[in-house]
Amino acid sequence: MERTSLHRYATRPGFFLTEDGGADAVVWSETADQIWLTIIEPLDSPSAFYTVATQLPNDSCVPFHEQIAMYPVCSRIVEGRYCRETLFKMEGPNYGMWFVHIPHAWEGMRYGYRAAGKWDPRRGVQFNPYKVLLDPYAKGIDGEMEIAPEAFSYQCTVENGRVHGSAYGQMSMLDNLGHTPLSVVIDDRDIHKHEGDPEHPHIPWSKTVIYELHVKGFTKNAPWMEESLRGTYAGLAHPTTIAYLQNLGITSVELLPIFASQTEVGVAERGLPNYWGYSTLGYFAPNPDYATEEARRQGPAAVRKEVIDMVRALHAGGIEVLLDVVFNHTCEGAIDGPTVCWRGLDAVSYYRRRTDNPGMLIDTTGCGNTFDFTNTRVINYAVDSLRYWSKRIGVDGFRFDLAASLARLEGTFSKHHPFLYALRSDLMLGNLKMIMEPWDLGEGGWRTGQFGVPFAEWNDHFRDSTRRFWLTDVDSQHRGFNNEIGMQEMATRLCGSADLFATDPGRGAVASINFVSCHDGFTLTDLTRYAHKHNEANGENNQDGSNVNHSFNFGVEGPSDDPAIEAKRERAAMNMTGTLLMSLGTPMLLAGDEFRNTQDGNNNAYCQDNDINWLHWEWLFSPEKTPEMRRLEHTTKLIALRKSLDLYHHEDFFTVLSMLGLLKPSSRVQWLLPNGTTPMERDWFDTSVRCFAMRLLANNEFDVAIVINGLDKSVDFRMPDDCEWRMMWSSAETNGRQPRRVSEIMDGSGNEVLPPDDGTMLYPGKPKDSVWTLTIPDGDTPIHQALRAAREHRLTETLHEQRGGDDVRIENISTNETSRDDGSHQGEAQQADASRHIQAATMNASSEGAADAEGKSDTEGRNVDPWRIDGLSISLFRQIR
Repeated sequence: MERTSLHRYATRPGFFLTEDGGADAVVWSETADQIWLTIIEPLDSPSAFYTVATQLPNDSCVPFHEQIAMYPVCSRIVEGRYCRETLFKMEGPNYGMWFVHIPHAWEGMRYGYRAAGKWDPRRGVQFNPYKVLLDPYAKGIDGEMEIAPEAFSYQCTVENGRVHGSAYGQMSMLDNLGHTPLSVVIDDRDIHKHEGDPEHPHIPWSKTVIYELHVKGFTKNAPWMEESLRGTYAGLAHPTTIAYLQNLGITSVELLPIFASQTEVGVAERGLPNYWGYSTLGYFAPNPDYATEEARRQGPAAVRKEVIDMVRALHAGGIEVLLDVVFNHTCEGAIDGPTVCWRGLDAVSYYRRRTDNPGMLIDTTGCGNTFDFTNTRVINYAVDSLRYWSKRIGVDGFRFDLAASLARLEGTFSKHHPFLYALRSDLMLGNLKMIMEPWDLGEGGWRTGQFGVPFAEWNDHFRDSTRRFWLTDVDSQHRGFNNEIGMQEMATRLCGSADLFATDPGRGAVASINFVSCHDGFTLTDLTRYAHKHNEANGENNQDGSNVNHSFNFGVEGPSDDPAIEAKRERAAMNMTGTLLMSLGTPMLLAGDEFRNTQDGNNNAYCQDNDINWLHWEWLFSPEKTPEMRRLEHTTKLIALRKSLDLYHHEDFFTVLSMLGLLKPSSRVQWLLPNGTTPMERDWFDTSVRCFAMRLLANNEFDVAIVINGLDKSVDFRMPDDCEWRMMWSSAETNGRQPRRVSEIMDGSGNEVLPPDDGTMLYPGKPKDSVWTLTIPDGDTPIHQALRAAREHRLTETLHEQRGGDDVRIENISTNETSRDDGSHQGEAQQADASRHIQAATMNASSEGAADAEGKSDTEGRNVDPWRIDGLSISLFRQIR
């Protein structure tokens, strides 16, 4: 075949369609002896390469790898797989690059690579031309890897899902075609691709509220959409889904990995999947498992379009999209793992290896392998992937899993790593939100606060201190032990963790991603229900997952029907949420925490693609006010209050570091003890001091005071007497209480006229409050169907109880006329869309609280009258004239 010159794209790896109807294929391998581009066509269609390819005989005595080395282009019929394979011998290596131009190419074409070279596993070299390899730059992927002997480069057997064989043994000569995924061509040349797209929200860091969710789990049980959309990209783009996110008040969704992934062999052996997706198969292709069945049927291009449409829909709703990305390791696992892509192309260059034993991989990820980010080509690979997702897909930022592994030079972490400089200096990526998980499993792997500008980082110190203050220290008080977390530690976290993040000039508190719970660990509700993890369903004898959770079950392991215990748990959950949303920094909530989601005590649910991980939404359509609704109302109110306060809309610290690295006070914050005095030095270091206030001083608006009572008893607190104060929110409201003037709650004899804070008033008010579902306009949408089902179920239960357990048949339940406890009927439904009713419900608590506060003026003069602050509560006060 006459050689056709390469086109202008050939300087970087990838598959590039060209104007002549063909394509350039470029792949990187510095250690291969020969690489072929292989194209797979269906056997019942004419081949596009018939005139240029030499047909290989099926009955040749010459081994396959020797046959394909004889011809520049050859083809063979693979009858068992009903396909035709055409192989193009590539030229190279040219500075590590192998390349070829093919005369014909089209969108949807399936292809891969085969690589030949030395077989010497003890030196880290594992080339095997019998394995079709994915293109590392493939924008589409078709199929999955089977756990079969064909998937492994070395000779092995597989029995009951378990692999038997030595990675250092003989090379396997079993062809993996038909047992491995293939790359799929997607035409990405349209320069008008993003014309008409909605504007990116471009939320400033100082106003960002992150919401971490799993694409599938978030809507898998969602009753407001048809079954075909549940658990999909399209489901996340559904108008009602976006309305819910808007009404909650978050600004940015952080999606667990949506890159194509492959379940690890060890997990698959137990019959479980890698549900979270932290096992990357392709860094340019989206995971087809989260696409609708229709999109999967149409192929990878349709899957990709569904992802783009999801991003556009969220942008139109004013919500940013951040992606959790996993560049620290791949799905190929340890040295004895399968060969899917990188191991077969250039295992020595892609993966970190021991210098004294190159046959052994260095593993700082706990997943068997670690990408070698000291290699410039690996850095380029990651940057190319990130640019693709930001430019072509349109996402707004990234969260880097186990980021410490990406910044190791000669095994040691360095904030001056070339990869970090590449991200900072890139004209596109440098302007996106970039969040680091600042640890890995290697030596010296905990690096919170050390990544520098412009990176934000998950703040595990905030997580642990908040949990310990409100949970385990409360348990310690009951047991008569000393507390571990006092005023100094909590004040530091409330002020933005300057001790960790004030590292560079211009680096502000927003670099601290504050969180109490995330996908990895207990949910917020489970933190208050379980003292120990319950991961039995994972099939690892409860040995997986962290044993250090700083959780407290309040005396009962698991759910409880004791109102007092449930009241204490709910108060504790809102204490932690209040601390999160009242602290300086960037708050991140875990999806479902706002409505009491539970994983039944599983703190490592990575392999549970079921109801353990799927959020439950049936409460949303209950005709009664449920505990989930009340939690949602409190969380929504807190987010709205935070967003309304300009005191939080900046990037500075309230506490700064001196040139000597010592904390020094700021003119923007004042600290107070219950008696109204300023803490002395001994108070800061006394962990028994658990009641204090932080006053934030404003220049152009009213001051704010955050009052924390970490004692298990009420405390009378004297607020600053230079102004009047109004209570805006308190976690005590979860129990029907709130901070009040002492004079308002005491009679003439000095007795308290309000009921004591015994923790039993978990849900005050009418037993069955009216909720937004009673006013949904009539119709026959999935929302109405779900509502009717909920009402039928509830009415059936009620009549069943009234008739002593007799069977009851419910007929003709109307969505416009529903029986209520007081005998009245719901009138004609108001004509408004469902999203507005959700908004009315979630904002109801905020408006009611504000109205209640407006009605309580200070008639006793300025603050000579102390406030009674409930035990174990956090409250927000605002200055009034």
